[in-house]
Amino acid sequence: MNRRNFLQTTTTTALGIAVVPALASSPAPLRVACQQYTWFTFFKREGIQWGADMPACLQAVKKAGFDGFEPIYESPQQVQQWQPHLQQHQVWTSSMYVNSLLHQAEKIADSIQEVLEIARLAYGQGVRMVVTNPSPISWGSKENKTDAQLILQARALNELGQKLRQMGMTLAYHNHDAEMRQSAREFHHMMQGTDPANVKLCLDAHWIYRGAGNSQVALFDILKMYAQRIVELHLRQSQAGVWSEVWGEGDLDYPRLADELLKRKLKPQLVLEQAVEEGTPHTLDAIAAQRKSLEHVRAVFANFG
Repeated sequence: MNRRNFLQTTTTTALGIAVVPALASSPAPLRVACQQYTWFTFFKREGIQWGADMPACLQAVKKAGFDGFEPIYESPQQVQQWQPHLQQHQVWTSSMYVNSLLHQAEKIADSIQEVLEIARLAYGQGVRMVVTNPSPISWGSKENKTDAQLILQARALNELGQKLRQMGMTLAYHNHDAEMRQSAREFHHMMQGTDPANVKLCLDAHWIYRGAGNSQVALFDILKMYAQRIVELHLRQSQAGVWSEVWGEGDLDYPRLADELLKRKLKPQLVLEQAVEEGTPHTLDAIAAQRKSLEHVRAVFANFG
């Protein structure tokens, strides 16, 4: 018994008061946000239009167990529309997703200005991270950007990141499968052609996996190359190449990914983006599926807490 314990014991005994040890508080649950795209795809499958009833949308997010949400903002007006509902339902938004068009010289200034206007308003919601995927030449197109366009885009992305950093925000580059084509030339130039201080990485593990021909080798090589720039993870799983209904065991080795990040003392923000596509099983409604996914994420990334 040390001196402090001895004094506490003798004092309380003398007063005739029983000594009751303080109950340890339960650890706070691991912070995990859910991406808007998740709900868009699940709601669409159920014949519901995401965003048509904002309170109902956020009620679904909360019922699934989430306190965090990553919205997709397409205009400053959308930020203002969501603001009162996020406050009412006590949903935090530390990051947001925005589109940008940065490979066409005549459109770059307007695109950057729009992102900055959205960011200024979202800052008031608590958003500190801006995730963007510079638009492809056209959605669904197999056409690739030229070298000149990639150089232009990287410069513009760096400029956007620098301006956001001056606002106290972080820009995180995000890719889909198109950027992985042709030896991932677009993806790598957005990393190599920008200043790491201005442009970080939102690692979307499954888009990298799918874009590289379902290759975990490519995924973990990219992790080795750009680990120190990873500030956010988008989490999606598949079974035999098809997006699964619930995030858990599957094609991607997420326990290994979690371990590799922890080895480097990295704990990026976690954003669940489990979505559905053609071929995805349909056994659960959106809320039940996301609730199960969240449980599995918190188990695999438990040491991120």
